Amino acid sequence: MTEAGPQRPPGLAGSLARLARTALGVLRTRLEILATEIEEERIRFAGLALVVAAIAFCVQMAVLLFVILMVVLLWESHRVVTLGTLSGAFLVCGVVLYFWLRRRLRTRPRMFASTLGELGKDDERLGRGGGRG
Repeated sequence: MTEAGPQRPPGLAGSLARLARTALGVLRTRLEILATEIEEERIRFAGLALVVAAIAFCVQMAVLLFVILMVVLLWESHRVVTLGTLSGAFLVCGVVLYFWLRRRLRTRPRMFASTLGELGKDDERLGRGGGRG
């Protein structure tokens, strides 16, 4: 007599089906991580854009009002020197802020670091697993 079906090891089709389910599960997990990271980057970028816009508006208003105040106060005696000095000061501030922003953008966290890390782990596991068998 033959043995019952459940005790028999699965055939090639069963193994391929399990392999496909496992691969789809891994792919789904990696895509979920990627989607989460994309959403985090979008939120971070939107927040930075709002802060930059608010800073730019406030600084522009302050600079404009300060220049008007200085020119009005020194209209009779040093109007040209005042405008030249303030222009130079704002130029220096702009250059310093440019380099600060450039450094900040270069040192930001690597985009999709978690996804790439998980894919690297998968690659390492598959490489080691293939070498053992």
